[in-house]
Amino acid sequence: MFDIVLFEPEIPPNTGNALRLAANAGARLHLVRPLGFTLDHRQLLRARLDYADVSSIQMHDDWGACAKHFASQRMLAVTTRGGTRYDSVQFKVDDVLVFGPETRGLPQDVLASVPPEWHVRIPMRAGKRSLNLSNAIAILVYEAWRQHDFSRGR
Repeated sequence: MFDIVLFEPEIPPNTGNALRLAANAGARLHLVRPLGFTLDHRQLLRARLDYADVSSIQMHDDWGACAKHFASQRMLAVTTRGGTRYDSVQFKVDDVLVFGPETRGLPQDVLASVPPEWHVRIPMRAGKRSLNLSNAIAILVYEAWRQHDFSRGR
């Protein structure tokens, strides 16, 4: 199934929500350090409820280590500056969905490591800045999963 990467996440409940979503959709959650919180943060634990164990999160020390881990897979960078709408992507079961930190999005060096045609955006009304991270993750994961008829993951 799909892999979800959170690059330097900052807000514990968003990561907890992402962990809960991953558990329910059969996806895997990866976090790229540094994190803006600890994995035992009460808000992260509260948001994930009892849906998944925090130990199921795969940690990466930095972007280089994460990119190397996924070298053989297609990575899609989700960004408000993306040229490809998420609903026009034909998702593959081993796609990696990469999301940036809540306050600043993906930095230029991460975006530069992903081909521009895989810079994916979620349409929003003009003048609006961004969606909540856990909402954006849900939109992409469920569209990708829908395209595969909600089949069970690995």
